[in-house]
This record gives sequence, C-alpha cells and structure tokens, in this order.
Amino acid sequence: MKREKFLDLIEMQFRVHPACALLGPRQVGKTTLAKMYVEKYFPNDAYFFDLENPSDIVRLENPMFTLQNISQKLIVIDEIQRRPELFPVLRVIIDSTRIPLDENDSLAKQKVQAQQKQFLILGSASRDLIRQSSETLAGRIGYIELFPFSLTEVSDSARLWLRGGFPNSYLAHSDVDSYIWRQSYITTFLERDIPSLGFEIPAQQLRRFWLMLAHYHGQIFNASEIGRSLGVSDHTVRKYLDILAGTFMVRELVPWFENLQKRQVKSPKIYFRDSGILYALIEVTTWDQLYAHPRLGAFWEGFALEEIIAASGASVEECYFWATHAHAELDLLIMKHNKRIGFEFKYTDAPKITKSMTIASVDLKLDHLIIVYPGNSTFPLAENITVYGLENIARGNTINQFF
Repeated sequence: MKREKFLDLIEMQFRVHPACALLGPRQVGKTTLAKMYVEKYFPNDAYFFDLENPSDIVRLENPMFTLQNISQKLIVIDEIQRRPELFPVLRVIIDSTRIPLDENDSLAKQKVQAQQKQFLILGSASRDLIRQSSETLAGRIGYIELFPFSLTEVSDSARLWLRGGFPNSYLAHSDVDSYIWRQSYITTFLERDIPSLGFEIPAQQLRRFWLMLAHYHGQIFNASEIGRSLGVSDHTVRKYLDILAGTFMVRELVPWFENLQKRQVKSPKIYFRDSGILYALIEVTTWDQLYAHPRLGAFWEGFALEEIIAASGASVEECYFWATHAHAELDLLIMKHNKRIGFEFKYTDAPKITKSMTIASVDLKLDHLIIVYPGNSTFPLAENITVYGLENIARGNTINQFF
C-alpha cells in the first residue's frame, strides 16, 4: 500500500534538514516506507543499516569511519533506539559538510546540499525516549510520526475499528488471524522490545498495568488508584505510563487550562492509540463481543479521536482536552495555525447541542465546534457548531478547512 502522504512529509523534511527521524511503533511499516522513499527518490544512491542485524552492528563498531566512507548520499539507519550513542557521530558528520553560505546565494546552496549526506533514521520509540537525538541534532533533524493505517488510507472502516491499523493486523486473512497476530505482538513487545530500550520491568507487571489502563480508556488517569492495585508507588505508575506513551501504545492527552474563575481538571486522559491492540488486551475478538461491551461508546470515542488527530496532522503539542469540576468538558481541543477547533465525539444516531458544549464553546473562544458521530451526514446545529460523520471529516482534506 502506497503511503504517499508520508513520502511527501519525508521529502519535505529533507528540504529543510539533513536528517529525518521516522518514529512509530514496531511493525507499523517504517522500514517498508523507507524502502518506498528510496525507490522514489534515491533508487541507486542509498545504504541501509538494520541495527537488529548482527553484521550491521559489527560494521558500526567504528561508526565514524564506516559512515564517512559510504559513497551513497542517503543513509538509512533502522531501529536507532538500540544504538542512541550514534547521534553524536551523526552530528559530527553532518556538521563537517556544512559550509556557511550567503542566504541569497541559491546556486551555492544547492551545490552544497547536493554533496551533503542525508540520514533517514527509523525508531520504535518517541524522541523523548531517544533523548540523544533532540540534544545532539537540534536544528539538524526533523521528526515524523508514522501512524498505523487510518481512514485516509483504507476503505473498510469497520475492519479498521475491530482489527486496528497495524498493517499485519488489518490485512490479515481473517479476524481470527488478526487477533492471533495482535496477541503475539503484545507478548513480543513486553518480552523483547521493552527490555531492548533498557527498562528492567517484569513483563507480567507491565502487562497488568497495561490491562488496567484499558479500564481508563477515555477517562481521567488516576495514578494513586492504579498504584494501590499494583502495590507500587505513584512514581512507578507514572514511569510505566511514560514508557507506554513513549512507545506509541497509549496517548496521554493533557488538559488545557484557560484563565477562568473555574476549577479545571489537571490530570491527563488516557486513550489507546490502536483499537485493535486494546481489544486484544481485553480479549474482544468478534463484533458481537464488541457491540455487547459496556464501554462501547468509549471505545468508539478513542477510535474517532485518533482518526481526527491523524487527519488533522496535529502534533502532540497541539492536542488537548478540557474539563471543569462542574462537569463542563471538551473531548478534544486542537490548537493549530492560531485556530481553536473543538471536537466532541458522540456514539449516537442523532447528536444534539448540550449545555457542556455551549459552555466549552464560549469559555474557550472556539473558532468552531465539530460534533463527530458514526453516521454519514453533515449538518449545522448552530452558527459555529457542525455535525460530521466520522468518515466524512476524516477522509479527504475536509478537516483542514478549519485550520
């Protein structure tokens, strides 16, 4: 499946930076996308390193010598989280080919850019977990987060909701095969991927925490409550959450604070990034089980929220929720390009304006409030409040008209 949007984003980053980091969970398709990019832009001028390949690890034991003597213009390094000490080396190599230029001398600039090596770095952890990249390559690297498949890329929304967007899960021969793949993915993630990042946490303990988070999906996170259940401190619970958020398994949606004479919620909300992983953890395998589940509405909210964020292209720093202790709230607030767009997710056939929506629209000075529901229609409810079916707003370029 061609993922042209992400190919264009990589090309755009390389117009500005000599290095581009493509980050996302394991098995989301980073390596496949990198190969597509090479085929399109560097068909005979790229060199790959896979840091899970023993021979490549040996070749990089002397990274400065190896990387400087590669003739290809583009160097791809996969699974960079296994060797974060490479980042200072990349900085030295990048800076050694930089020449101060008159910003008006476009011809000289193009000549230098043609000689400079470019690095496409693939990682299965966030830049917060791979701290060396932001510290040593500041101003030299751009970041792209690769999502699982979304509604902008697939045609079967029902399959996407049940199986999730990981390519091997979504494209599996059957729902049973998809579920088996996700169960195996979870086990491998806990037993291999987490230790490879340097975290010494018993796999069973982290699985218990992850399963507890399933019950907080779409709700305010309560570290003390979970800590008591696990028999660990709030600090340890916070550490576990940072790990799952940093490996793209859960989204920690932070609260927005407005200058109001109201008590506002200060704790984050928790969402699973992929619906298929959530269902595999709680052993929901069929549509009958999903539709009978008491938290069906919250499950759909999380699915819709991730689709809206993906369609908008909003970064983590641009996404919030808002709530007061008087029970006024807004499910999602995206602040982008000096616009404030609010989103409410309603698993109902006929969404209506509520008192909470009116309060949020006024208090937050929203440019527009969008109510997202699972139907197919689009219609206004007020001057700055519109109802959209999820597929209608997530597909195409519909959502970007508001920013």
